[in-house]
Amino acid sequence: MGRLSNRAAELSQRLAQNVQAVCRHYLPSGRREGRYWLVGDVAGAPGRSLYVRLFETGRGAIGNWVDAATGEHGDLVDLIRLNQRHVRLTETINEAERFLSLPPSASDDTSTYATFAKPARAGSTTTAARRLFSASKPLTGSLAASYLRLRGITRIADMPTLRFHPRCYYRSNEDDSPGTPGSFPALIAAVTDNEGVQTGTHRTWLDASGGMKAKVASPRRAMGNILGNAIRFGLADDVLIAGEGIETMLSLREVLPAMAMAAATSSAHLAAFLFPPTLQRLYVARDRDAAGDAAFGILTDRTQAAGIELISLMPDLADFNDDLRQHGALALSQRVRHQLHEHDLTRFSTDCG
Repeated sequence: MGRLSNRAAELSQRLAQNVQAVCRHYLPSGRREGRYWLVGDVAGAPGRSLYVRLFETGRGAIGNWVDAATGEHGDLVDLIRLNQRHVRLTETINEAERFLSLPPSASDDTSTYATFAKPARAGSTTTAARRLFSASKPLTGSLAASYLRLRGITRIADMPTLRFHPRCYYRSNEDDSPGTPGSFPALIAAVTDNEGVQTGTHRTWLDASGGMKAKVASPRRAMGNILGNAIRFGLADDVLIAGEGIETMLSLREVLPAMAMAAATSSAHLAAFLFPPTLQRLYVARDRDAAGDAAFGILTDRTQAAGIELISLMPDLADFNDDLRQHGALALSQRVRHQLHEHDLTRFSTDCG
């Protein structure tokens, strides 16, 4: 298997030197946007979920790719493997050599193979997501409201995108403890597109005390069509703050209540966020982790291609909710004000504290 791995690494480098030809051949429904080739998935379906890096930068190697919908990622050998639905690594090596017009690797052990995981299946339907949101209750006075207040979030009135469900179904998996309940209270959030149409629903399961998330393997899940869309707070025009999590964005809303915000639900979905058509300046509320850095790198290239100004908002701690809880709203306001564009500082100064 060592020889196969070494050969795959060599081919990955050769394929990267011909990355655009690889994309045109295996992903012909895609198109170039800035420094990336965009397509729907590894099978080559039309869309904008999968990003293949076309140029070497400090943010990543040429030929590396990520699917924002599934979280899958890899190099061009991985891409060919999944695209061609290979089971054996030798199949992918032979295919890559044919593409590059290289002689077969006689030294490879053709009896050695690896079985690879299948791409993740699509999530629940948009119809089911809308039905769950409709069945939920208003946020005010609920356990979810108490949970948010304990996270330092007090501006919870007049937020139609957030609701509460007292017994939201939870499907356990192998990482959950035996006997995990089948339902928990949950903070429910509507995911919408740029036209305000609901495309999905996000769930945050809560402990019955309201003081923490439920003790389950995955306390946050989304259903429906999430890719490119977001949980929105306010209507975006020319300026918008986008970030990953609900609590991150609600923390910023404590000090900038008049500015439109969007929570993309994850770093991968943040990277694929579809810009409102009138957007001129995008602030990105960063998380201090590698996934957040990768998402910001992709957004840097995408906003440059779209002619949108991009500004980074960095927390002092791991994220802005940590800042709010540890330092308080006044300190958070002061930190954010120092990072705002001068025009926006004037525009939103009365709301910054």
